[in-house]
Amino acid sequence: MSLTTKIFAIVSRGLLNSLDKSRRDPWLFQKRLFDYFISSSQETLFGKEYDFNSIKSLSQFQERVPLREYDQFEPYIERIRRGEKGVLWHTPVKWFAKSSGTSTSKSKFIPVTNESLQDCHYSGMKKMLATYTDNNPGSAIFDGDALTLGGSFTPDELGKGKSYYGDLSAILLKNSPFWVEMRRVPNLKTALISDFEKKVEIICKNASKFNVTNFSGVPSWNLVLMRRILEFTGKNNLKEVWPNLELFMHGGINFDPYRTEYHNLIPDSNMCYMENYNASEGYFGFQDQINERSMLLLTDNGVFYEFIPMERLSDALSGKYSSFETVATIKTGINYAMVITTNSGLWRYLIGDCIRFTSLSPHKFIITGRTQLFINAFGEELMINNAERALAVACDKHGLSVVNYTVAPLFMAEGSKGSHQWLIEFSNPPADLKAFTIDLDFELCQVNSDYEAKRKNSVTMVAPSIVSLKRGSFYEWMRLKGKLGGQNKVPRLFSSRIYVDELLDLQSEMS
Repeated sequence: MSLTTKIFAIVSRGLLNSLDKSRRDPWLFQKRLFDYFISSSQETLFGKEYDFNSIKSLSQFQERVPLREYDQFEPYIERIRRGEKGVLWHTPVKWFAKSSGTSTSKSKFIPVTNESLQDCHYSGMKKMLATYTDNNPGSAIFDGDALTLGGSFTPDELGKGKSYYGDLSAILLKNSPFWVEMRRVPNLKTALISDFEKKVEIICKNASKFNVTNFSGVPSWNLVLMRRILEFTGKNNLKEVWPNLELFMHGGINFDPYRTEYHNLIPDSNMCYMENYNASEGYFGFQDQINERSMLLLTDNGVFYEFIPMERLSDALSGKYSSFETVATIKTGINYAMVITTNSGLWRYLIGDCIRFTSLSPHKFIITGRTQLFINAFGEELMINNAERALAVACDKHGLSVVNYTVAPLFMAEGSKGSHQWLIEFSNPPADLKAFTIDLDFELCQVNSDYEAKRKNSVTMVAPSIVSLKRGSFYEWMRLKGKLGGQNKVPRLFSSRIYVDELLDLQSEMS
């Protein structure tokens, strides 16, 4: 263990001790958070509206405060953006994480308080790094540089220059302590450039000057960067550029479709990959064991969790069901919609993600999809984790890797049967697309019994249709939408054909 890593290990021992306690008794930490949230927010506008002063139990809170999606929070958030204090949280709000994605044209402005920065986002990152160094005592991660792409931020026009909004990554970079900036590349000015392509060009020009030991971010955008670096430097792989590279901390999208490509870029069996679940709304968990797919749920990190079984989501949204599960009552093997109450002033907020617990001692989970981004056009209930697992197995069988993909239904018309259309941009297109399609269809049947039932004898659905897109198709599509870099992501599964049709039209124009 290097000297700097040893110093970090000593400093972070308290974090690891707290993490171990939360593994053993997660409800104790959740109850403390809940009590603190209620007591500290009694004088806020929201707290007075729901009479937090008289709430003495979780059941009272659940009966009184309704489930909300972003649209129901927007009027409160707009008041905060205009400078009103004490609306949802008891301390001032200067930052808003702007999130739009490609599934909606409407932007979300998630409040980011100082408490959520320090006790949620930064706290989660420090716990992940502490866990990594504890698991890897020979690490020299702090002897080199941390590479972060970052996004950008701008003054909020509603806040008259007193508040700002932008990508969460930009907010985290702008507010990070000086000692972090000493070992992070590129410099802050470059990291916050809004033009993604210009930022990548500057990083490439300086890549050989860096001593990168770790990098972090969304796999798809980092893949673009890493390929450009190899093109610019003329090197064969990233270890030739950065010999001390040892860790990639990734999140935002499933890593499985990109795993093979990263192994090709970094041909080192000692290279480590850690997934974390960090969204604009909070830092929720990370992969604390390299060999596991599951992530550890952080129950002592500024977020109080509730969980809705997916089959009861419609009842919850209509107000017919409000006594959601907690970490004390959830079960393994069930798809839950996650509901959060946070130290940024989100109260019973439906974040839109589905998770399934794989263990309750400690609480570990996998992300299984989105409450909206799934396909159920024919009763097949295809979730994102089904699609990505099947795609990863089929790609492995054919020696392929994927740059990006999206899936939409092909609806029944004029007596035809329904199916799914996959638009896939391969790093290396399959020699036999028909054989790959057969294998993908087979694997989908293995991981999803509803899909298998609809595909049986092709009574309801026929085999999927796969379109192999030209290299650069998804990048160009995102560029035309002004969504390069940051936390922008391609929608993997979507119930309408709007994105698939746009990509097919673009493919025709590129021919």
